[in-house]
Amino acid sequence: MKSKLLILAMYSITLAFVFSSCKKGGDTQYVCTTCNSTPEGLAANDNLAKGIYKGVVIGSSGTIKFDVNNAGNTITATLTIDGQTATLISQVSVPPTGTYMSPFFGTLNGQPVSVTFSVNFDGTSPTITTSNIPGHPNAVFVIAKETSTALVRCFEGTYSTNKPENGTFNIVVSTTLKGWKGKARETGASSTSDIDGTYANNILYYGTGTTTPIATINGDTFSGSFFDGSYTVTVNGQRKG
Repeated sequence: MKSKLLILAMYSITLAFVFSSCKKGGDTQYVCTTCNSTPEGLAANDNLAKGIYKGVVIGSSGTIKFDVNNAGNTITATLTIDGQTATLISQVSVPPTGTYMSPFFGTLNGQPVSVTFSVNFDGTSPTITTSNIPGHPNAVFVIAKETSTALVRCFEGTYSTNKPENGTFNIVVSTTLKGWKGKARETGASSTSDIDGTYANNILYYGTGTTTPIATINGDTFSGSFFDGSYTVTVNGQRKG
């Protein structure tokens, strides 16, 4: 997203904040039927490289989940992007100390896919160092570790402004992040903006503190509108992981 959003917290603004909480008769609330309501990560792995990691992808849009010896001997990842799913496999064992780094290989639409995952031995700083996803260049990721006490929720979303401008707005919400983090990319662009903020009482706030609300989470969806100093920005999303 443009730099306006990235420096939102620096503005002294009059917030035009709109949450849509009413639904028309007959509307059905979206529910992610494949999403867990409780953490999958085991307590024994809370401070290890082993465990569950979840995240979002932009380029085009999707989610990814890593199972690194969470409850067995397998080390796999599930990548879903634009509705297509690939199972990726690692052949690298988790070391007792140091950084765990491994490529994960699989196929998507009959073409080879690779994603290299890295995490510290204590489960901190999970990241994707490189990726090769045919048909999805310039892919970027946000990854978070799911512990036994902290569920990670992954939302795929969109944003639009009255500039006009529109694009992808994918976020990860978890107490391990002390709020939420994500990526935003204008439609047709190759560059991506980092977005992040805090989370309290089902409300997503931009930046630090709770002075700039941007959306509310209602079950497995989020939606909201706010003024960024120049334009009204509307965001919507659904949980996918």
